[in-house]
Amino acid sequence: MITIGCFHAHYSNIALIEETLAAYEVELVHYVDPGLDRLKHDADFSDVVIHEKVAQTLRWIAKCHADAILVTCTLFAAVLEQEATEVPVPVIGIDDPLLQEMRQVPGDYIIAFTNPATIEGTMARLNQALQQENENEHPYIANTYQTEAVCIPGTFELIMRGDQQGYLEAVREGLQQIAEQYPGKTVVAAQLSMAPAAAQVTADTGIAIHSPLALLAAYVEKNLGVARK
Repeated sequence: MITIGCFHAHYSNIALIEETLAAYEVELVHYVDPGLDRLKHDADFSDVVIHEKVAQTLRWIAKCHADAILVTCTLFAAVLEQEATEVPVPVIGIDDPLLQEMRQVPGDYIIAFTNPATIEGTMARLNQALQQENENEHPYIANTYQTEAVCIPGTFELIMRGDQQGYLEAVREGLQQIAEQYPGKTVVAAQLSMAPAAAQVTADTGIAIHSPLALLAAYVEKNLGVARK
């Protein structure tokens, strides 16, 4: 059994990860730090603060006998490219499985967010990934992808103050409106906290809303070699 240290910005992500990986022989140890989200509107807040805090926490989790690290916050995941190389264990960003699938399926994507602070970093990471070579070293053609970010307003503060039901309903309505507004385009719920609402829209309407959670278990199984129970 391997130990995965899970780095969250909000405690509500714990249950989502526990449920998704329940069928696997893994020990999940959770580290929750909402600090960056609380500081992000400060006048002196910058990417340097994010890099320093994420790097420090990754080193700490690795030191605490983790065999791998899962970063579930898109704000944290957006700066992983450099920081992940500085720890001696594999680091998976919550959007890594989704990015892999998007690279394999060209098209027009609407990337939906609830946290405005995560948009710039996530979109930069996403667009960079879409231009990289695939596993067979064939170059991707950048103009086969069109990506657009859309933020569902007035929602993120709901979950940050503990109103999970209000958040779920607001995000569900927002995702459904986005899907109806952009017919023919693939809608992606970028943040882990949006995954239950995305699944609900898909179940209620038949409109496929993609999320990081749907692909995570298979990605972890393949890349970390975890076994099913």
